[in-house]
Formats: sequence, C-alpha cells, structure tokens
Amino acid sequence: MKKEISISSGSDSFFERFFSLSENGTNVRTEVLAGITTFVTMAYILLVNPIVLKDAGLNQGAVFMATALAAALSTLFMGLYANYPFALAPGMGLNAFFAYVMVGKMGIAWQTALGAVFLSGIIAVIVTLTGLRELLIRAIPLPLKHAVGAGIGLFIAFIGFKNAGIVVSNPATFVDLGNFTDPKTLLATIGLIIMAVLVARGVRGGILLGIIITTIIGIPMGITKLPASIISAPPSMAPGLFKLDILDALKFSMYPVIFSLFFADLFDTIGTFVGVASRTGMIDEKGNLKRGNKALFADSIGTVIGSLLGTSNTTTYVESAAGVSVGGRTGLTSVVVSLLFIASIIFSPIALAVPGEATAPALIIVGIFMATSLNEIKFNDFYEAFPAFLTAILMPLTFSISLGLSVGFIAYAGLMLLSGRGKEVHWMMYVLAITFALYFAFIR
Repeated sequence: MKKEISISSGSDSFFERFFSLSENGTNVRTEVLAGITTFVTMAYILLVNPIVLKDAGLNQGAVFMATALAAALSTLFMGLYANYPFALAPGMGLNAFFAYVMVGKMGIAWQTALGAVFLSGIIAVIVTLTGLRELLIRAIPLPLKHAVGAGIGLFIAFIGFKNAGIVVSNPATFVDLGNFTDPKTLLATIGLIIMAVLVARGVRGGILLGIIITTIIGIPMGITKLPASIISAPPSMAPGLFKLDILDALKFSMYPVIFSLFFADLFDTIGTFVGVASRTGMIDEKGNLKRGNKALFADSIGTVIGSLLGTSNTTTYVESAAGVSVGGRTGLTSVVVSLLFIASIIFSPIALAVPGEATAPALIIVGIFMATSLNEIKFNDFYEAFPAFLTAILMPLTFSISLGLSVGFIAYAGLMLLSGRGKEVHWMMYVLAITFALYFAFIR
C-alpha cells in the first residue's frame, strides 16, 4: 500500500482529496471497476426505456438520447455533490406508468405527462429541502411502503407478459395465455428463459446480456432488423427536448397522478438508499443516512432534468449495489458510470435495433425483483395484510399505480379508524386518504 501511494500520480491525488478515497477505504482502481460494474448491470435501461416510451408516442431516438443524458447528468451530480456511489436513470415501473396508464389509458398527451413528471420532481425537491420528507416517511406505515414497491413490480411484470404476447386479452375471462407458435411470442419466451438462467447463475449484467442474445436470435427469425452501422452520430433530441407542458399538468385532475409519481419514486428511492447504503457504512448509529439529504436532493434533481430532456422519472437504481459489492464507496464510482452513459450515445443504432420482444422479458425479471418486497409484509396480521394486499394487487388489475396506491391509503386509514385504532394513524395519512377519497368522489 505504501508503495502504491508513493508512485501515485497527480490525478490520483486530486481524486483522493475530492472524494476522500482513503477515508472511505477505497482507491481509484477500485472505484473505476465499481463504476464499470454498476453500468453493465443497469445499461439495459438504454434499450428498454426508448421502446416503452415509444408506445406513448415519443420519438424512439430522442428518448434514447434523453435516457442516456438524464442518467449521465443526474449520476454525475450524485457523485460530485453527494459523493455517493449511486447511479441514476429513468426508472422501470414509472416509465410503464407514464406510457401505458397516463398516456395509453387516461389519454393524457405525452407533453402533459412530461409536465407531470417535472412537477413530481419539483415536489420531491421541496419536500427534501423543507424536511417534509422525514414527516412523510414517518407518516406512511412500512407495510404500505413495501406494498407500493411490490405492486409496481407486479404491474411492470404484467406489462412485460403483455408486450411479450404471453398474456393476451380474452372477452370472456379478461386475460388468457398467448399463442406460442407466434414467432414474436416465441422469441420473447426464449429471451425470458435466457435471462432467467443468467440472473439465476449470478451473471453480472445478466439482463443486458439476455437482451443482446435475444436480439441476435431474432435476426434469423426475421424479427430483429439489422442496423446499417454499429455507431453513428447521436439521434436528434429535438422531438422531445423541452416539450413538456407544465401548465396543462397543473389541472386539478392531474394532482393524484402527480402525487402518485412522487410517492412511487419516493418509496423506491428510500428503499434503494437504505438497502445499498447499509453495505457501505453510510448509515450512522441512529439509522440515518450520512449526507442523506444531499443524496436525496440529487435524486430529486434527476427527475427534473429527465423531464426537461424528454423522459419519465429518473431515480436511483438498486443496481448500484453491484458496484458497491466490488468496493465502490464514493462519488468517483458514479462519475465513471456517468462517463460510460455518455460514451454509449454513439452506439444508438444498436440500441434502436433491439425489438420489443427482447426487452419484454426484462420487464418481467425486474418486476420479480421488485415483488420480493412482499416478503416484508406480515400477512398474518390483517391490519397490515388488507391495505397492503389491495395496494399491490390493484396496481396490475386496474393497470394503474395511482389507483392501487390511492385505494391502499384509503383502506389503511379507514380500517384503523373504524376498528378503534384510529389514534395509531399519523394525521398526515388521514389527509392523504381524504384527498384520494375526494378524487374518487368528484373527479374520477
């Protein structure tokens, strides 16, 4: 170790001073390796997000650029401002909610939907800066937080099955099993098997590798169309850049949607922060995140940046744990991830050639990961089980994160109040429950 320090370059000294590497028990080489590891595990979002948001009417090339830049800028800010080894990108689940519920089901223009994403990010910034975040965290019971994460997982898994053609509509039974002789459904099923095996065997970047293999298999099947070149100039961002409609998103009918985006992002972020930070020594003796407000502020800013560029909510990725597991401890890890997202921009032809059948299995796999939050709910306690189950199951059944969340909050407050345990409920939960109930009564 002494020899390594004695021959360290001026750049190493700069990184040491800026990121406090020695204080955090790491070095430049370890941080670079951690950054590469994190990027490989989450780079699938570059392939998945453009396909999901294309279904909302956005330009696929513009979304690819928005995804790469939103991830790069927000992750860079996380590294330089908060000195956390966390990486950010447009979130899975929230992008599906944007495309298939807000735009597809509710008929909201994608420009207005981007405005709602922007406003949810602004709320997150305000909540973080004013300390309201702690109030919300205390007010909402832990089982409901777990239920939201699990429900989003079930929701995006259902969308994955739908996009793969494995689950189809049926007038008599609502849903049915798809036709596996259809080449597209067959390719998606093959992709699901490949990804499941890779993930089960602990292969780094298993989801990304599975998407690539499935895309290649789709070539002889006539589903994957080969690009003219491997690299090219970046696609134009003009179709989505600064196209958000904030004024239209301020309509009262949009409030439940905006708050659903905010809450879903909040719970996902808190869960990721605590889960990843617990492996890094970033949690103090009181259970609080060291420099937590800085990191949460960086996460909130990520959503604002993403909406301006033309993509759905940007959030901290749990895949950051992959980099942490190989020694990433500081913001230098995040800086490396950011640079790799920027470098990926020239490979847009490859990303845009990936068929939806290759990304649908990724939605299912990520959905499974998120659904594991159900393990944290005590289903033998009906006070926990009833609102948590309604929250989680109604998200896929109503095809809406906001409806599942709203019903769960109302059910929790109502059950506790009517069964004589109303004093155990935080007053903020009653405010939220009444707000959602008024929405159902007068708006929906």
